[in-house]
Amino acid sequence: MNAYRNDLADIALTSCVIASHYAEPVSRRVAAPSALRLAPGTDANIVMEIAAGEPFEMLDDSLGWAWGYAGKQRRVGYVRSEALAAQ
Repeated sequence: MNAYRNDLADIALTSCVIASHYAEPVSRRVAAPSALRLAPGTDANIVMEIAAGEPFEMLDDSLGWAWGYAGKQRRVGYVRSEALAAQ
């Protein structure tokens, strides 16, 4: 439920976890229904389905996959970058 990896964590977690870098989340909206996945890739397990219009707090966007937390539950995972739109 907390957005952290060894290389990157939400800046709100600086007192809780150690990571190489910390980032301020960038607010986005899910533009089309999408799967939130455990890892970047269409073969990764699905954490949850995200409806269009749901919020997504993005911490990283690389190689076509955005990493952050989604929806009101703030579940952490990866979603295709093209599925996101600016607020």
